[in-house]
Amino acid sequence: MTGLIVPPGGGRKLITKAQEVTFKATQAQGSSISVFEVVVPPGFDVGAHTHGDAQEFFYVLEGQLELLAFEPVKRTEDSWHDWESADGDKAVQATEGAFMFVPPGTPHAFRNASDEPARMLFQCYPSPYHELYFEEIAEIWAAGGPVDPDAVERMRRRYDVGQITPLRYEPPTLLSTPSATERGA
Repeated sequence: MTGLIVPPGGGRKLITKAQEVTFKATQAQGSSISVFEVVVPPGFDVGAHTHGDAQEFFYVLEGQLELLAFEPVKRTEDSWHDWESADGDKAVQATEGAFMFVPPGTPHAFRNASDEPARMLFQCYPSPYHELYFEEIAEIWAAGGPVDPDAVERMRRRYDVGQITPLRYEPPTLLSTPSATERGA
């Protein structure tokens, strides 16, 4: 039996306008846990969602993410950002070294509300739920044009994703800096 060693920067990459996902360990390599490195751009919000069978693990490698992993007193369909649990838990601003475990059935979400990309190690058990999901969502993003929300919802159901609040990607607008000539220098 042989193990798997993936060097820094190694693995198969899926790059879309909304995320960069690098497959580190997959079912095809014999892993029962899918392992990914994910770059989360500024303005990306995965939306609150649940999984009936999957367990997920998130570890922030660099940058800052807002994380949530609890059942709120009241679910809202537009945004999870102000949710609160019966115990008073709220979303957490997580930086390097923060870890989140999500058992099956638990509402969870992450977003990058900063102006810098964040990077996380993401694991999902069992394989290959998220491997297939990432493949298909990359195809949808790559097609360009408007995304068919009904097709996305059907895809989510196939991969055990019960979406509660919408996935959003609203990149921050870059303000142009005036040139020296424009500033009168």
